[in-house]
Amino acid sequence: MANLKEIRNRISSISSTMQITSAMKMVSAAKLKKAQDAITAMRPYSDKLTELLQGLSASLEGDGGSEYADKRPVNKVLVVAITSNRGLCGGFNSNIIKQSNNLVSNTYPGKQVDFYTIGKKGHDILKKKHTILGDQSKVYDDLTFDNVAEIAELLMRLFTKGDYDKIELVYNKFKNAATQIVMTEQFLPIVGAEEDEAIAADYIFEPSKVEIVKELIPKSLKTQLFKAIRDSFASEHGARMTAMHKATDNAGELKDELTLTYNKARQAAITNEILEIVGGAEALNN
Repeated sequence: MANLKEIRNRISSISSTMQITSAMKMVSAAKLKKAQDAITAMRPYSDKLTELLQGLSASLEGDGGSEYADKRPVNKVLVVAITSNRGLCGGFNSNIIKQSNNLVSNTYPGKQVDFYTIGKKGHDILKKKHTILGDQSKVYDDLTFDNVAEIAELLMRLFTKGDYDKIELVYNKFKNAATQIVMTEQFLPIVGAEEDEAIAADYIFEPSKVEIVKELIPKSLKTQLFKAIRDSFASEHGARMTAMHKATDNAGELKDELTLTYNKARQAAITNEILEIVGGAEALNN
């Protein structure tokens, strides 16, 4: 059995860890509320914009689409892996890295698959095995639509220039504080609606449908990327809050076990001292 001093040191160490994890949980909970409100407010707008765009695109005849809808044989793929800059958030980052590697080995075997990372954790791991075209970890320092729009414009240029035939987004979609869903979402070429989902109402368009679609597509793509990063940002804080909650509970259980062990060891030491005293007294009497 470990000596009393060693057990006391372990109890003290675990108590300090509990204070840290508990504080991190509260910080993440506060940040989560703000991030959750932001993504909840944004989703209806983003979904409706995508629905309108897909419906209009599907209703156009002939070459009424856009350069962003150009479907080519897929030989070169760019995967945008969205992770976090910090750890201690359970499997949040490892799930994205696992899915990214799965795309390389299973979805696009034999194809050229490069990565564009948003988040330091994904960049640090993926660069060991794959080609990283660029990294935008600093976007989290000031997460605004304008800053994300610059990244979206870069991705759009890469596609229209023919550098890549397909661009995929891999990120965690926020469901609730305890649940994040790993999403693989096609960014480019844009995904059109089915023919029966096209806008069939007799609307009068001003300007023309083609001009409206060409105006909406860049805005929709920027919004799509911004929503994905917002989703990931909220998921990160939810995952960290959950992980720190579990870590605090586990530390509490370990502390209780060590306290019980300490009390047993202390009681055994006191009992041994009493027995030695009693034994010594009896020896003197005899």
